Parts: sequence; C-alpha cells; structure tokens
Amino acid sequence: MTEPRWFSQPYPPEGASAAEGIRNQLGRPELDLLTLLVRESAQNSWDARITGSPSPVDYRIDMRTVSPAHAVAWRELLLEGAPTNPEHFPLRDALRHRPVQVLAVSDRGTRGLGGPTRADQAVGSERDFVSFIRNIGEPRDTALGGGTYGFGKGIFYLLSKSGTVLVHSRCRTPLGGYETRLIGCTLWKSYVAQESVGERRYTGRHWWGDTSGDVVEPLIGQAAESAAQKLGLRAFGPSETGTTVVVIDPNLDELEPAAAADYLAETAAWHLWPKMITAEGKAPAMRLSVTCDGVDHPVPDPRHTRPLNMFVAAYETMIGSAGRDLACLKPKQHLGRLGLVKRIMPPLEPTRASRMLDMEDLVHHVCLMRPAELVVTYHPGPKPPSVNQGYAGVFRASEAMDEVYAKAEPPTHDAWHPQSLDRPESTYVRTTFQRIGEALNDLLSLSGVARSGASNVALGAASSFFSGLVGGAWGIGGATAYSKPQGVARRAAKQEEGSRRSTVGRPATTRGPSRREDGYADGAADFGDREEPSYGTENGRAGTARRRPRVQYVGEPYYEDRDEDALLVQDFRLPVDGLQRVRIDLAVTLPGTGGRETDPPIGASMPVLLGWEDGDGRLHSGDTCVITGGDAVWRALVRPAPDTMTEIGIKVEVVKES
Repeated sequence: MTEPRWFSQPYPPEGASAAEGIRNQLGRPELDLLTLLVRESAQNSWDARITGSPSPVDYRIDMRTVSPAHAVAWRELLLEGAPTNPEHFPLRDALRHRPVQVLAVSDRGTRGLGGPTRADQAVGSERDFVSFIRNIGEPRDTALGGGTYGFGKGIFYLLSKSGTVLVHSRCRTPLGGYETRLIGCTLWKSYVAQESVGERRYTGRHWWGDTSGDVVEPLIGQAAESAAQKLGLRAFGPSETGTTVVVIDPNLDELEPAAAADYLAETAAWHLWPKMITAEGKAPAMRLSVTCDGVDHPVPDPRHTRPLNMFVAAYETMIGSAGRDLACLKPKQHLGRLGLVKRIMPPLEPTRASRMLDMEDLVHHVCLMRPAELVVTYHPGPKPPSVNQGYAGVFRASEAMDEVYAKAEPPTHDAWHPQSLDRPESTYVRTTFQRIGEALNDLLSLSGVARSGASNVALGAASSFFSGLVGGAWGIGGATAYSKPQGVARRAAKQEEGSRRSTVGRPATTRGPSRREDGYADGAADFGDREEPSYGTENGRAGTARRRPRVQYVGEPYYEDRDEDALLVQDFRLPVDGLQRVRIDLAVTLPGTGGRETDPPIGASMPVLLGWEDGDGRLHSGDTCVITGGDAVWRALVRPAPDTMTEIGIKVEVVKES
C-alpha cells in the first residue's frame, strides 16, 4: 500500500489561482465564521441528500481534542512530505506543539463525494468529488438547491487556523457497490521556495493522499478505512453514505469549546429551523446534533424556543389558507407566499446568536427563504408600537422565481441584492421587499394604513422619552418592560381606601370608596397592613372588631411565556387571615382612547382568566377561588386581548362559615 504524503502545487506554465484569491471568494461577510460554517455546510448536506429517501438527512457537528492514543498517528501520517517552513505550511506547528483540536461536520443519508476523482475526467453529471475538492466556483447542478456557486466550501479553510481539512466520504460506485475515500487539503498562502535548482513559486494549495501518480488521488477502499481508523475518524456503516469534513485547529472566536458548541447549536436552530419542523404532514427533513468531547449540546426545538416559535407559526400561516400571495404587476409575475403573525410578548433576552442577526429586544423581522427552505436572512421591518408586541414573518419564493433570487445572493447566500441584477429580475426582487413592507403596514395598523412618512420608533418608547415635558403627572409609561419583580418596596404613607386596577399600557387608576368585596391594592409598594374595623351583632350582643379583607398587589403586572402563549401575570397576596373568595375583574382600553370596555364588540376578543396559581405552582381554574389569607403570594394568569391595554382588578370577599 502506498503511504499517503503531501503534494504542494507549483504554478504551472499556463498559470493557476493563488490560494489567497480562493480564500477571498467569500468576500467580507457580516456573519461570523461559525455561523457561516453552519449555513454553508448544512446547505451542502441538503443539496447532497438522496432524492426520494424517506429518512431525514443526519447533520452533525462534533468538536473534540485528539486523544493521546491517536495523536502519534496524526503527526506521523499528516506531516509526511509537508513543506518544512511553518510559514508556508502552519499545520506543522499545529500538530507538533499542542494538543490537536478538531471540528468535524458530517452528514449521513447523503450521496457522498462520488464521481471521477480527476477534474479532466469529470464530464458527466456525477462530479461531486471534483466539485468539492478540485474545482472552484462551479455552478450548481441541483434543481432548487440551496447553493449557487461553490464558493461556500471556502469556509472550512477559513475556519482552520492552518487552512487544513480532511475529507472522509463514502459513495456508491457505478456498479452499485460502496467506496470509501479519504483526502487532505490545505489552502493557505502562495510562496516562493528555495530548491536545489533555484527558486520556485507555489500556489499555496496542498493535497494529502496517494501521490504515486501524476495527480494526488484520495486513499480509496481499505487504505482509506485503515487511515481513518488510525486518525480516530467516525466510521461508516455497511450501507451508509455521506461525508465528514474535519477542520483541523478551528478558530472558535475566543470561545471555550463547550461555549462554542452551545453557540453552534443555537445558530443551527436559527438558520435551519425550517428543516427541523413537522409541516404539512411531513416529518422533519434534517436531524441535527452538536457534541463537544462526547457531550451532547442539544439544538433548541424551534417550536418551543422564543422567538423561533413565532417564525414557525408564521411559516404555518404562510403554507395555510391565511397566507398571502405576493405578485409583481409590471411585469406580471408571482413572487412567492408570505405569512405573518403578531403577538403580545415580553421583551427578548438577546443571545450571541440572535445579536448576530441584529435581533435584540424586539422581534420585527421577516425570514426570507427560497424553495429549498434554508434561511437566507431575517429582514427587519418597522418596529411595533409597543415593546410588549412583536411580529414575525416568513416569505418563501415561488419555484418559478428560484433562479432569480439565487442570482441576487452573494457567495454567502445571506441577502438578496436587487442591484446586482438586470431588469426585469431586479424589479422582481425590489417589488418583493415593497410587497412585504405593505403587508407589515397592514399588520401594524389598527385603523387604516400608516403614513409613509411616519417614524418607525416604538410609540411606547417615545412616550417615555417625552414624559419629562409633562408636569404634575405620574405614570409608568407605555414603554415599561414588565418583568418579574425581584422585591417589594415599602412606603410609610397610607393609601386612601380604594380599589386600584393593574393596567398594562397606561398608569394605574385609583377609584373612590368601593364595596366590601372590592380589592384594596397598593401596587408595587406595600402601604402597610391597615386595619379596618367592622361591627356586627350576634344574639343582640355587640360584635368584636375584625379586619376587613383586602387584596395587596405585589408589583406591577408582567408578561410570562407559557408554552406558545404570552400571559399577563399579576402577583398578589391576601394579608388578612381567614378564608376569602377572590374573583377577577378584567377590562380593556384601546390605544389612543380613554374608554374602558368590559363588553367586547361583535367579533372582538377580551382578556381571559386562565386561573389562579398558588405558591407551589398549582393552577386552580375557575372564575373565583377560595384562598386562606396570609403571606403566601398568589398569581392571577390572564391571556390578554390583542391590540389592547388590559386592566386587571382582583376583588375579595369573606367566605362566611356555615
């Protein structure tokens, strides 16, 4: 068996591309390298899926440190024939001076890199190997595939600090058998080397494999499987096909390996969620996993992860009867389908992955995708009028327009640039954004379409900004971000007896004296345990004074996610001892009006009480609930009505002993 070794490509007489030029094909993308790795590698895996297979594509990212048992084999196998100058070939230092870190991206249920191994022989449709290993910038040959030109594979080399990858693949042969292939590739920098016959220029491209012929060939069959076993690479099953790309010494952007694994898992959910969901009766198209040193780092479930669950809902709207068709009128052309959803929701807690998409505390984005249903980008729309509102959309291009949108993408496939197209194609892409904007204006408008000159600043934030100009008034403001209170402030002053209603979207109001069953609230402050004597008679004798029941609100109302609902929660306690019955009093006010509504118009919705939750998390359903007074904090759970400000009032009465 021929021992594998490195071959460095010299410049041929007819010229060749320098490694630097190939590395720069991706340009200067806005996304970081780890995000690009997920997007580009998953796209390659999806395009290589086995057509007609009922099984999902198995896509994995595994990070690990090469074990001491395999470290010697890595140095012995992967340094043979390599350039001696570390500046020309940095893998030499990476293997000799520190433990080797690797990041392996693998897929199964895909074709593998089949076809001829020489570029001059790849004249048919089966040329996956030469397209990935040999050639640069080949146009796609997968109908409705995610890729366009083969520049995306450059991310593997960019992510490696030494510009080196190993490619381990298994494919079907023309005769129906299976063939395993293993080859190494380095893409670094062009250089001039001093040799015995004088100086010689090299392109900076290197291949590792069988150098016995005039072209470096991959190790094949038993030789490939034996070398892969020595290197500790994941083996293929007897009838398994697919590809593993091993990035040697990956650049993790200063993240610890475990933190990088968490980031990769979340990034995979953000960019691949359409492939993870069940829709239209079809099982998920891809199965994703991320590990680090054998420990699983779960990929978040998009149906149960904020705010991805909103995009899933928008996708289901898009494919359903509520979705809308977008069209260009001049020239007439169907563009695709759009689905939008709007929800009351608490502000987001941004993560590294969401910030990479410019998604901070508000969700006001439309996910753009082509028929392959791989996320292109999250297109930001106008901000909603309140920080407690959000919306998500999904636009999927029609199959007839796939080629147009594909040509509008840069090499990283993360945008649609109409300026890069000629007419009428540029008109189609511009009109797409125009139609999406019109749909968003309809979604956000309560009565009519917003004026084109209107600001996209959230009105709640503006009300807080200008609140200092209004004298003699106090309020919590429209932009208050309701969150779970961490404590309760105490105030020495007493509040005049009355019932205060917890209101989302405007200040709480104080009413005059109320009936005995009314709740007595002190909102975010504790106004003390005020005792109200009441007198009664029993058998003609004067009754003894007893404390009047009341409600003590704990903090302001706040939003909390429960499954797919954003609920409004009001914490409260009943400070007076004894059995008491509480009931809810709900009302709404519309933005821009002072009117309070307790009876909805025909077809309109009202807030709904879901139940009363005790301190142990048990939910008690029903319009009323009997509670023993004391220090325990209870919670009223309310589903608010869309596009309204919800008022919560809690009333209490004594439960008479029988």
